[in-house]
Amino acid sequence: MQYTSKMLKSTIMLTWRAWAIYMVLSVNLSEEQALKQVCPSCDATQFCNCSSRGLDFIPSGLTGEIRGLNLAHNRIKHIRARDLQQAVNLRVLLLPSNEISSIEEDSFRSLAKLELLDLSNNSLAHLSPAWFGHLFSLQQLNIQGNTYSDLGESSLFSTLSNLSSLYLGNPQFSTIRQGNFEGITLLDELWIDGSNLSQYEPGSLKSVRKIHHMIISLKRVDVFSEIVGDLLHSVVWLEVREIKLEIEKKSLAQNSTLPLMMQKITFKDVMFTDEYISPIMVLLKEIKSLQDIEIIDCVLDGTGVWRTEETASSGPSSVETISITNITIQNFHLFLDLKSAESQVKDLKRLRIASSRVFMVPCNLAKHFSSLVYLDLHDNLLVNNRLTETTCEGGWPLLQTLNLSQNSLKSLKQTAKNLSHLSKLINLDISQNNFGEIPDTCQWPENLKHLNLSSTQIPKLTTCIPLTLEVLDVSANNLKEFGLQLPFLKELYVAKNQLKTLPDAAPIPNLVAMTIRRNKLNSFSKAEFESFRKMEVLDASDNNFICSCEFLSFIHHEAGIAQILAGWPENYICDSPLTVRGEQVGAVHLSLMECHRSLVVSLICALVFLVILVLVVVGYKYHAIWYMRMTWAWLRAKRKPKQGPPKDICYDAFVSYSENDSDWVENIMVQELEQACPPFRLCLHKRDFVPGKWIVDNIIDSIEKSHKTLFVLSEHFVQSEWCKYELDFSHFRLFDENNDAAILILLEPIQSKAIPKRFCKLRKIMNTKTYLEWPPGEEQQQIFWENLKAALKS
Repeated sequence: MQYTSKMLKSTIMLTWRAWAIYMVLSVNLSEEQALKQVCPSCDATQFCNCSSRGLDFIPSGLTGEIRGLNLAHNRIKHIRARDLQQAVNLRVLLLPSNEISSIEEDSFRSLAKLELLDLSNNSLAHLSPAWFGHLFSLQQLNIQGNTYSDLGESSLFSTLSNLSSLYLGNPQFSTIRQGNFEGITLLDELWIDGSNLSQYEPGSLKSVRKIHHMIISLKRVDVFSEIVGDLLHSVVWLEVREIKLEIEKKSLAQNSTLPLMMQKITFKDVMFTDEYISPIMVLLKEIKSLQDIEIIDCVLDGTGVWRTEETASSGPSSVETISITNITIQNFHLFLDLKSAESQVKDLKRLRIASSRVFMVPCNLAKHFSSLVYLDLHDNLLVNNRLTETTCEGGWPLLQTLNLSQNSLKSLKQTAKNLSHLSKLINLDISQNNFGEIPDTCQWPENLKHLNLSSTQIPKLTTCIPLTLEVLDVSANNLKEFGLQLPFLKELYVAKNQLKTLPDAAPIPNLVAMTIRRNKLNSFSKAEFESFRKMEVLDASDNNFICSCEFLSFIHHEAGIAQILAGWPENYICDSPLTVRGEQVGAVHLSLMECHRSLVVSLICALVFLVILVLVVVGYKYHAIWYMRMTWAWLRAKRKPKQGPPKDICYDAFVSYSENDSDWVENIMVQELEQACPPFRLCLHKRDFVPGKWIVDNIIDSIEKSHKTLFVLSEHFVQSEWCKYELDFSHFRLFDENNDAAILILLEPIQSKAIPKRFCKLRKIMNTKTYLEWPPGEEQQQIFWENLKAALKS
């Protein structure tokens, strides 16, 4: 009884366990199905894209298989601890542009492998260190665009030892305290949106030992000065945005110790005024590690009246590169000639002023750039008349690289002449100017090696192009040929033209790289390809290739062509023949007929000729021509009416004989029969055939008009062609009608083997019908004539 009770309890326990497991599995399955309905991509990939689906919550059913989850642009307001509990292998979690206002402290506890977390543009008014306490693998964190005003009293990021990118701040962000960044030692990028940052405790950012790129939006100049002072030893590249620089003369590096790390400063969307240009320059000179200044989309409010004495007395600058893009001078019509800047440019090595409506650089200023090696003035308003002033004699003495692309230059000859005195110039870019024509000769800098003439509307190339070039770019010019003699050329760019073949290699023997994409190139041969003996890179992609057999054979059998052809094989597409249009050249294989059409046709012709020859030989051997002729004659005989009534019979017999037997026939048989009493009238071809009538018709007509047909058989008869025809043309009708009109006279014994096989009916008649033999004795001959006459009368 006890044993039965124990068994019952055990059974009940197993049942409950099975039911519980079933319920868990059912719930999991239903949750996974619900997740797939919300995020269909989860079914096929480890990255679930659930963005812009109107979700109010994080969907259930997340499993350990998911590596990425995108929930951007939904309406999620709360993140609960259980929402992400099962996603233990999550690497990427994107939650930007929701309405998140609260996050439970343990919400990210299971995400130890998370590498990227984006919580930007939500409604988080307070930040908790507990959120990030277990994110040991986190590398990128974005909490910009929320509503918090500070980062709290302690560090949010103390446990994030692997953090490399941090984005924080918002329009309400106002305070940075000491200790906010403790735990962070190295950052690749730090972006602080501090447009309303009003309080910065000095030393707050000093805990970060190195920041490669820091972006900060500011309006308060005092806060800017304090932050820069803290960052001189840690930031390599500082980017300042949305500030109006009105800096008083206060040293940025007054309490700094060497070494300074800052190498580059970028000003973006910043306003400068005449009053503060000189103080800013003086302060930047104090940063001895600074080498690069970049100005983007900024405004210069003033007329160029700067306090140059103050700037000059502050000593030399370490800055070597200045890059200005899209600077706006509000009072441009009142702006001075930049004489105030002359003393500050002698040590500058690289200058870039782009998209800033520059139409001239004064000659005196150009002469002060005594160290400049790189000048970029692209996308401005330079014209040939002003270029003379900009590149005057004595200006830019060490210039090696000059970019004048996207300006308003019109004369190539004048442009070359204006630059010819720049003896150090090596690289020149004058692309995207509307030259329109090219002269036969030009005067260029003597050491010019790189020339960019792309998109300049030149219709052809002439000897205006300097012989010293090593790199030439004439892309997008509608050129139809290239035949220049450039012995030192190593790189050639002729993309977007109308070239139909590769350039000749002989005039450019040292070419190493060539780009000829988007031309009218149909193919290139092995000889053309191998003529460029030093070629390492050839970009011939995006042409309309004719996939001929020769071209495909070269492509498939040229060793190492994949290492030389840039963009191979995806950008090399067949345009014709139609059967392979749109397919990659390397994947096309034409048939033997398509590749060797002439050879196949020749082989077919040879085969047909051979067959005809064999048929002729076989026909000759087996008398096929004879059979054909006989068939034709038989058809003609068949079409003729049956033998007419006796009144149409003109002859007693038609005599068929060999010409070699004519003496016997004409002198013996004819005399004997035609002089008999009564005489027999015989039809002989020599005497009775109608002249001019076809011989076949003569034979058939004569047979039809004769009562009998005499065949004088002999060895000569069976060897005679004419006798064959007479026998053949006669026996069709005579023998087909089963009459006995044929009389055979055997003039001499004939071996059966001597009778041709085609005379099958003759053989049959000789085997089945009595024939007359010409006897040697006179007594027997008399009997022969009697029998013959009796046969003729029957």
